[in-house]
Amino acid sequence: MIDKIKELLKETEQVTVKTAEELESFRLKYLSKKGSISQLFNDFKNVPADQKKLVGQEINKLKQFAQQKFDALKESLENAETSTGTADLTRPGEPLELGTRHPISIVRNEIINIFGRLGFTVAEGPEIEDDFHNFTALNFPPEHPARDMQDTFFIEKDPDILLRTHTSGSQVRYMEKHQPPIRSIFPGRVFRNEAISARAHCIFHQVEGLYVAENVSFADLKQTLMYFAKEMFGEQTQIRLRPSYFPFTEPSAEMDVSCSICGGKGCNVCKYTGWLEILGCGMVDPNVLDNCGIDSENIRDLLLEWVLSVLQCLNFR
Repeated sequence: MIDKIKELLKETEQVTVKTAEELESFRLKYLSKKGSISQLFNDFKNVPADQKKLVGQEINKLKQFAQQKFDALKESLENAETSTGTADLTRPGEPLELGTRHPISIVRNEIINIFGRLGFTVAEGPEIEDDFHNFTALNFPPEHPARDMQDTFFIEKDPDILLRTHTSGSQVRYMEKHQPPIRSIFPGRVFRNEAISARAHCIFHQVEGLYVAENVSFADLKQTLMYFAKEMFGEQTQIRLRPSYFPFTEPSAEMDVSCSICGGKGCNVCKYTGWLEILGCGMVDPNVLDNCGIDSENIRDLLLEWVLSVLQCLNFR
């Protein structure tokens, strides 16, 4: 038994490998369950009792040497592959940790899914707009305060090029290319030159909706937004519409939802009113239709519009 161990030790000392296949052959011959060293352990039961201690020590030394030899050969092969540029391209690469979705993206996708169930498609427009699509086509008079530098990030003058202040420009571009019926939403990022606070930022997100179809009234607008509020904030959510003014809608309204945090009793989030304002809405002004190439004389009570701030929804949630 001792002679056989010495013979195997000498063999393993002389082994050299040049390929991964030769390295695997070495492992199978000496270190596998059916290899030579494992066979020595199987034959150990036949060793006389007075020799078991010595033979056992020698077998363990052989096994440790063979394992060290295998590890050294493997490392040598890997280093050679790296230095010669012949690495195994089928080997797994370094693992990449997956991140998570941004809260705004989560809310935006949920809003899109809700309106998608009502048959609304998604359309987008450029973030850098011209004066016509951002202001003029939307019935903003030349003296309107929103045109002032205090509210708008202008990039060029004469003609005015600016960072869009709302997603309504996408609505204009869509109506220029499509005729009724129209049922679309326009999610996107907008920019306004405003003071940054815990509740406001100069960059925020909106989702604007536009509905053009026959026999549509303000009541349809209310029911659509009520459905959205209950799907977004919960079945117990209530809404209220307050008269307001927007240059591109007539009549216009602001919409509030009941505060689900306090149940309408009043808290810090809703400023103790029980309500949270989340969007503006209304029937699109006929001038906007004319500016977009749609004959307003042939359309009566056909257009609904609303603009929803995604950040407001996120804060409310």
